[in-house]
Amino acid sequence: MVRDITLGQYMPGKSLIHHMDARAKIVLLIVFIVFIFLCKNFVSLLIMTLFTLLVIFMTKISFMKYLKSLKVILVIILFTGILNLFYGTGEVLWQWEFLKLTTGGINNAIFVIVRISILMMVSSALTYTTSPTDLTDAIERILKPLTYLHVSVHEIAMMMTIALRFIPVILEETDKIMNAQKARGADMDSGNVFQRVKALIPVLIPLFVSSFRRANDLAMAMECRCYNGGENRTRMKVLHFSYHDLIALIGCVLIFTAVIVSNHLFAAVM
Repeated sequence: MVRDITLGQYMPGKSLIHHMDARAKIVLLIVFIVFIFLCKNFVSLLIMTLFTLLVIFMTKISFMKYLKSLKVILVIILFTGILNLFYGTGEVLWQWEFLKLTTGGINNAIFVIVRISILMMVSSALTYTTSPTDLTDAIERILKPLTYLHVSVHEIAMMMTIALRFIPVILEETDKIMNAQKARGADMDSGNVFQRVKALIPVLIPLFVSSFRRANDLAMAMECRCYNGGENRTRMKVLHFSYHDLIALIGCVLIFTAVIVSNHLFAAVM
C-alpha cells in the first residue's frame, strides 16, 4: 500500500499539460473543484468525468498511476459512498429499522464517489506534470498580493512545496523500515486492528527520528547556501504564459459553460 501512494511525485514529460504555466494549472484546478460541486445532474457530471479522462490522456502518463492514487483513499471513498446510500429522499427501495435505501440515496452515493475520484485524479495530474520548483514559484506568484499585508508569501510557498515534495521520500523511508522490521520477525499483516496498530510502533519511532534528521540536514544545507527567503531572490526559470495556456483556458471555458448549460437544460436528478 505504501508503494501505491504517488501523491507529490513529478514525472517529466513533453505533453501539453507539462508545458502549461504552473499558475494556470493551479487556478484551473481550483475552478475545476468549484464546478465539480456545481454539477446538479448526471449529464453535467458526465461532462466533468470525460474532461478528467481527457486531461489524463493529454498528460501521457499511464492511467495505472492515477488508479494507484485512488487506492490510497479507496476506504474513504467506499465509506462515504455507503453513508450516502442511506441519506436521501425519493422512492424507498429497501428498509430495515432506521436504515432506508432510496433512489435519492443511490444518486447521492454515485455523485460522491465520482466527485472524490476525479478530484483525486486531477490533483494528481497537477503534481505529476509540475516540478516542485515551478510549483513553489506559482504558489508564490498567486499569493503575492498578500505581501502588502506583511504575509511571508515566499516562506509559505516554500513550506507547502517541501511538504508535498517529501511525501514520496517519507513513504519510501516507511517502506524500507517496514521491510527491515519484517525481516527481524515483526508481524504487521495479521491480527485485529489494535494489534496491527501496536505493530506499527516500531515503524513510527525510527520514521520520526529519520524525518527530523532529514529536516535538520535540509535546514543546514539551506543555511550553508545562504538562503534568506524571498528577499532579492532571482529565478533561473521565469514563469510566463504561452499559447498552451491559452488553448487550455479556452477549452476549460467551453467545458465549464457546458456544465452550466446542462444544469439548466436537464432536470436535476439529486
